Amino acid sequence: MLQLDPASQVPLYQQVCDQIRQLITTGGLTVGERLPPTRELAARLGVHRTTVANAYAELTADGWIEGQVGRGTFVSKGVEPAKPAPSPAPFSASLENGYLWQMLFADTPVDDPLDSLLADCCNAASNGKVIAFTSASTANALFPVEDFRRCCSEVLRRDGGALLGLGNSDGYPPLKEFVRQELSREGIRAGDRELLITNGCQQALDLVRKVFLRPGDVVAMENPVYPGAIQSFNSGGVTCLGVPLTEQGLNLDVLESILAQQRVRLLLVTPNFHNPTGTTLSLDARKRLLELAARHHLPVVEDNIYGALRLRGRELPSLKALDTSELVIHLNSFSKVGFPGLRVGWVVANQQVIDRLRLAKQATDLHTDQLAQAALAEFGRRGLFARLLKRSRKVYRSRLAHMEAALERHFPAEVSWAHPEGGMAVWVTLPAGLDAGALLFKARERNVLFTPGRFFYFQAVQPNTLRLGFADTNEKQIDRGIEILGALLKRELGQRRRAPAERAETARVALV
Repeated sequence: MLQLDPASQVPLYQQVCDQIRQLITTGGLTVGERLPPTRELAARLGVHRTTVANAYAELTADGWIEGQVGRGTFVSKGVEPAKPAPSPAPFSASLENGYLWQMLFADTPVDDPLDSLLADCCNAASNGKVIAFTSASTANALFPVEDFRRCCSEVLRRDGGALLGLGNSDGYPPLKEFVRQELSREGIRAGDRELLITNGCQQALDLVRKVFLRPGDVVAMENPVYPGAIQSFNSGGVTCLGVPLTEQGLNLDVLESILAQQRVRLLLVTPNFHNPTGTTLSLDARKRLLELAARHHLPVVEDNIYGALRLRGRELPSLKALDTSELVIHLNSFSKVGFPGLRVGWVVANQQVIDRLRLAKQATDLHTDQLAQAALAEFGRRGLFARLLKRSRKVYRSRLAHMEAALERHFPAEVSWAHPEGGMAVWVTLPAGLDAGALLFKARERNVLFTPGRFFYFQAVQPNTLRLGFADTNEKQIDRGIEILGALLKRELGQRRRAPAERAETARVALV
């Protein structure tokens, strides 16, 4: 039984399509089962026959159903039958047996020593004796605590009663106006109904998944990629296809091949200072990507969270600024500039997309924290945001240059690294055969931490990669930490060179 909501912002044909797809994936409709004729189903639902016909057409194009001349429409044989859900274990037993942990992290051994080490690193990073290159977030020393405190005091004095009550799901109007002004400087024209305030980019990703994707749908994204994106899409039963990266960013030849072979529902891309590799898409590549998206009617989610942190090179227009087909969904946040703990971000898209994302947000948390939004709006109104951004760029530019100089001095010639134009980290590639995870164990003994590359891959893992964050380490720490890592790498490579000679000598002695 389908239930349509005429008052919903979701078109009726899409409601029919979504509900039939859900019935198939949950076993309510089985492989080979016949669907009602369009005229009959339309009469039952009280809608025009074209509404049902459009839904059937989309389901057929996606391979969920198939029409047979003279017989009718049936659930496609290519659809995998739904598997019965296992009986849930009692909650107490789940805790005792570690069942919940294994269910959530089925692909990661619970006793993985590297995972345990990284958990330990999170605690150790706060130790003043430890040099931590693990962070790709705002330097604590740059937090504008006093300026922000004064902004909080002012908005509480002025509008405290309203701010402590419920707010608008779209976002706090003065903050939306400030964001729209910032967007216009980037060449993005966004009306009030084309902008939604979210709890950071992570919630924005989750809302996009809920609105656009169903279990089994295919998403293409960079590989390696920000782990939060992998978490978000995997939690919805979505199939993720990795697109490899070149030194110039997303490999568009591979993407074009994937789009020719697969029904991809969504593309996630970070054109500016990609996390973790730091690559940036050229202007020509951005235009080609948008041409591919338009040709395949492919929505593109643009994660621009590091976009404001250009440290060298010329500014490039965002995908959203270049978008003429209204296919780009633009995500950003205040997190990387100076306020990671406030969890305030935004989405820019056409009005129809924002309407659907708003409904999903209302079902999740009603609205983003009012006080945080108001304080940020006041911070921006006073010109403090521009001042903070200028200062942050200056500090990070110096630290990036310092790290690159230290890498040149201390790392062996066999090691290579990217030269990002912005962002907060440097991506390092070790010689084949070296494992960054094994290196981390030895570095930890010397109070130096970094993030192994394996945690950013969801396909074709390259264990000889690692990420070095420079934003929250000062120049003295960078010099000492890179010197220690360089010495460890030289020792590892030296042992590898000696090993064949030692084996040859042992064999010669044995022969004698």
